[in-house]
Amino acid sequence: MPSALDTNMRFKFSIFALLLQVAITVLFGIFVKYKTGSQSEGLHPSRFAPFVVIVYTDSFLLSVFQDVHVMIFVGFGFLMTFLKKYGFSSVGINMLIAAFGLQWGTLMQGFWHMQDGKIHVDINSMINADFSTATALISFGAVLGKTSPVQMLILTILEITIFACNEHLVTEIFQATDVGASMTIHAFGAYFGLAVSLVLYRPGLKNKHENEESTYHSDLFAMIGTLFLWIFWPSFNSAIAHVNDRPKAIVNTYYSLAASTVVTFALSSLLDQRGKFSMVLVQNATLAGGVAVGTCADLLNHPFAAMCIGAIAGIISVLGFHFLTPVLASKLNIHDTCGVHNLHGLPGVLGGIAGIVVTAIQRTNGKSAQYTPGMQAAALGSSIGIALAGGALTGAILKLPFLGQASDKNCFDDSVYWEVPEEEKLHVVHSNNYDEQSRFEATM
Repeated sequence: MPSALDTNMRFKFSIFALLLQVAITVLFGIFVKYKTGSQSEGLHPSRFAPFVVIVYTDSFLLSVFQDVHVMIFVGFGFLMTFLKKYGFSSVGINMLIAAFGLQWGTLMQGFWHMQDGKIHVDINSMINADFSTATALISFGAVLGKTSPVQMLILTILEITIFACNEHLVTEIFQATDVGASMTIHAFGAYFGLAVSLVLYRPGLKNKHENEESTYHSDLFAMIGTLFLWIFWPSFNSAIAHVNDRPKAIVNTYYSLAASTVVTFALSSLLDQRGKFSMVLVQNATLAGGVAVGTCADLLNHPFAAMCIGAIAGIISVLGFHFLTPVLASKLNIHDTCGVHNLHGLPGVLGGIAGIVVTAIQRTNGKSAQYTPGMQAAALGSSIGIALAGGALTGAILKLPFLGQASDKNCFDDSVYWEVPEEEKLHVVHSNNYDEQSRFEATM
């Protein structure tokens, strides 16, 4: 008799993934079309085709799209390869989520901005589709090693749908600014993932799993992801900024990242008894400045403010990894594999608070009446609240026992879902029936 926790993906995943792709293809055929030259600023129709096709002549947008695309597929993927036996899944499932998510994100965001019953796509919509995918990838980090490919596809569908609704609420209803998406992507994705992790909590993993650790080479691969994200983050924060504010957003992100990096190295050494650096902190907290400065990257009028935000973000992120993560795991039963709360959640909240402060100062000085502190606060609150509620609902759905999740013993192991080289198979994958007794014992 097969176990309820059946990890064989041959038909379960294959049929589900193919049905999803067919459905999306049909929806694209019905609703999606290219933007014409008259509909797309800075883009012009091709002279080589009898029908209107967009040629992307805006070199800035093209370069920004390439930068963001690299961040999504390479940066996020390699950042999660620190687990010693989960590199295939970190990069591979990241690619699966991103490829599916960008298609679904195009539809979900497009439905809010339809013209004549159609979703018009161009390079801007492609950038925004990549943005929507980032939320699911951040949440993936919170449950890394504990979910199946089927579960991650379901999470991607639900999270991007909820994200698109919250984004519309923040930008269109509240009229808040969040150019670098500190609130709508980073905080949202982190707290969504934490809520999912809470609902999917496994008592059998309360004591650290033998595979939930890194090796020298796995940490080195993860550092590659960090460097790609660090280098391209200014493009991420300036991608949707107004053309006149893009240079400011780039400069502010640049210096905020630099400040958070120096602070991270300093605190990493300070918190270690032997004064040594922690690769976990260097991989993650060095990026906190890019997250935190996002909301007001195009509003700050001096790099001094950006550097202050970056330094504070670095401090919060390092302290979060050192003190808060163990508390979340032991007291609240929230197992955050990658520490997304410290890289995306807390810095995202800091970014939202910075947006409130900056808009309040600007209104006091009479510089801008476009954004209000109250609406910025509402945007931050809605992003966190909707993320927590949506994550809890998603977690409840993912808890269904027939979605291919691995047993506790087989978590954080590529060989459950991947063909791996024989020399990497250092132990036999346990039957999922093995885990029923261990789960019982862990709850006693």
